[in-house]
Amino acid sequence: MRRKIIILTAALLSALAFLLLIPAAGVPILAYHMVNDLDEPYSISPGEFEEQMAYLAKQGYTSITLAQLLDGMEGKKSLPPKPIVITFDDGYTDNAEIALPIMARYRMNATIFIIAGHAGEPPYMSWDEIKAIQRTGTEIGSHTYSHEALSEIDPADQLYEVLESKKTLEAELQQSIGFLAYPYGKFSPAVVDALQQAGYRGACSGKAGLNKPGTDPYILKRVNVPQPKFGLWEFRLRLLRAEIYSKLNL
Repeated sequence: MRRKIIILTAALLSALAFLLLIPAAGVPILAYHMVNDLDEPYSISPGEFEEQMAYLAKQGYTSITLAQLLDGMEGKKSLPPKPIVITFDDGYTDNAEIALPIMARYRMNATIFIIAGHAGEPPYMSWDEIKAIQRTGTEIGSHTYSHEALSEIDPADQLYEVLESKKTLEAELQQSIGFLAYPYGKFSPAVVDALQQAGYRGACSGKAGLNKPGTDPYILKRVNVPQPKFGLWEFRLRLLRAEIYSKLNL
């Protein structure tokens, strides 16, 4: 019996190793918040952030927008060999002052989700700053109007949060807003209905994994990147976990 258990365990480990060696099909979407030296769970230091961007560039990743991702998933356009989407939630000033200049050194672009009702309130970007990064090619998305957990409020408030944010951003930026990131990653079927009513093309959730043809555009998966405790190894493990989730269809 013991010998059978050992053989079975070895077989399972071999199968897992083989699975990990097969490249995962799908596009990662990274989820950042702040890039500064604050000791906050969702703050990445500039040095750590640059190390991560350098790693992505060395691995041959090309950053794309969410619009390009959906075009690729829908078969409308071809994607580069190793695409990746790099997103930031909330719209902090340091995104423009610190993160984007670092990304530019590695020819990376970003998608930044703005809390429309908080624009101009420290520590968030002002409308002038948002317009300035928009002109550089940064994709702007919605993070609702006041950062409510959408699945925890009633349907009328859900629709207000997603529609008012979209209307405000479009009025200020004179550009269509197609994407939203759910605050706290929380959503529900009713929230997805509200997004569709408001005219959004897709949304980023809190679910882990990669995105590929067939992924629900209103439940796009992301790789959360909080303050690392184990340096670049932790970042690489987070990417690996997303690949494993994708391979196991989780």
